[in-house]
Order: sequence, then structure tokens, then C-alpha cells
Amino acid sequence: MVTENNILPLLLIIITSYLIGSIPIAYFIAKARNINIFEVGSGNMGGTNVARALGGVHWGVLTITLDAMKAVVAIGLAWNFLLPSEKWTAFTISSVVVVVGHNWSLFATLINTAANQGKLTIRGGKGGATAFGTMLMVAPVQTIIGMLTIGVLLAIRTRYVSLGVLSAFASAMLWMLVLVAQSLLPREILPYLLLISLLIIWRFRENIQSLLAGTERKLGEKAQA
Repeated sequence: MVTENNILPLLLIIITSYLIGSIPIAYFIAKARNINIFEVGSGNMGGTNVARALGGVHWGVLTITLDAMKAVVAIGLAWNFLLPSEKWTAFTISSVVVVVGHNWSLFATLINTAANQGKLTIRGGKGGATAFGTMLMVAPVQTIIGMLTIGVLLAIRTRYVSLGVLSAFASAMLWMLVLVAQSLLPREILPYLLLISLLIIWRFRENIQSLLAGTERKLGEKAQA
């Protein structure tokens, strides 16, 4: 709830979370290898595209880890410094905005616009890693188990990274709903679960369509410039 007492901290949470989310980790990692991630493969600044573009899964893992850490840092600031008195309000706003920042990145858009002689193109990722980072802050065990036992195993088995991500995310979310039903997590977390789910579904909608059509690109297929 917005009041006169918390409006400034809430604005600071929105600004800091968006800017942290906007840091284009994938761009910097690929650029260190003289590759413009926006011009390779899907053009997406995510771990899968980085792994394909740089020809190594370890580059993708590094990207995913750092993208998840953006959420950890943003939420940590919100919880410990900006609005510690309203933990779940701070968490929900910071979590949603840091994912929005990753998906529609200010810095990535500015970099890409400058490289294309002023032609504006909104750039960003799909938010999977950053969303998992937000989940780690409230349900680390459930998130890690969902990611390892379902996401990673399914991705290895089918070689569809998007299917692994979506499955891991869905399992962790369902587990968190069970925790809410058991009063092990507060009901105040429900808006977060809804909004993050909608963001993930929206950004992965093309992958979902490709999976259903059988045209989704598999792990190990190198990105094409």
C-alpha cells in the first residue's frame, strides 16, 4: 500500500531495481569475445544465446548466474536499506521491476541504438534467470530442487532449454503455492507469483509456440550470425 511515508522508498526501489535489472550481462560477456550478442542467433541477451554464440555451455552458465544475482542484489537493497519495514511489499515490487528491467533493458537498448546509428530497438532478455533469482530469495530449496531435478534434467534429456526453464519455473511456482496454502509463506506473496508468471509466459510465448510446433532449436546448435 502506498502512503506518504513509503512513497519515496517505493520510488527508489522501482528505480534501483529497474537499473540493476537493465545491466546487460550477456552483452558484456559476449563483447569480451568480440561478439555482439544482439546480432547473433536469436539476438536475445540470455544464457542460451550466449552459450550458442560463444560455443560453450560454461559461458551460458556464467550469464545465467550473474543474471540471477541481479535479482538477489536488487531485493537485498529493497529489504535491507530501502523499505525494511514492509518486507513483502518491497519484495514484490523489486522482484517484478528487476525482471522488467532485464526484459526491456534501458542500457541494452541504448547500446543497440547507438550501434545502429540512432535506430531505436528495444532490447532485453526473457527473464528466466532473473526470475529464478527472485525465487531464491524466498524459497531457495524449492527453487534449486525444481531447477536441478526438473529443469536441468529435462533440458539435458530433450535438449530443449526453454522446456527445461519453463518446467523448472512451473514446478517451483506450484511448490511455493503449496507453501502459501500451508502458511509457510505469507499470502502477501501471491501478487508476486501471479505477476512473475505472467511475465515469464509472455516473454517465452514464441518458445512455447515453437515447442508445440516442434520447431524449437535444441541445445548444442550453434547460433548463426
